[in-house]
Amino acid sequence: MMALALLPLGWAAWLGVQSGLWWPLALILLMSLLTLAAYAWDKRQAIRGGWRIPEARLHLLELIGGWPGALVARHWLRHKTQKGSYRLRFWAIVWGQLLLLGIWVSRPLWLA
Repeated sequence: MMALALLPLGWAAWLGVQSGLWWPLALILLMSLLTLAAYAWDKRQAIRGGWRIPEARLHLLELIGGWPGALVARHWLRHKTQKGSYRLRFWAIVWGQLLLLGIWVSRPLWLA
């Protein structure tokens, strides 16, 4: 599943090389790093018993492009992997984003 996180990065890099559009790669990298940092903070606070980041905020970070970082964080930190409702929303975001990515990548095929 970790390789799934590389899919949008590879696509965004390919798009940058092909058409000079580098903002998708920058956005995915920035949001992934921000989301990974949020997961790390939340995990640290969970261990310490401190203030936690609301799940809705973590999902928002995933939704606006940070899900590859969240996938890496879930694996490395073993955080947010047990709660079923959280996992369901997380995977809905991932598969929804991959669907949109697939539509965008295949766009030249159905526009021709």
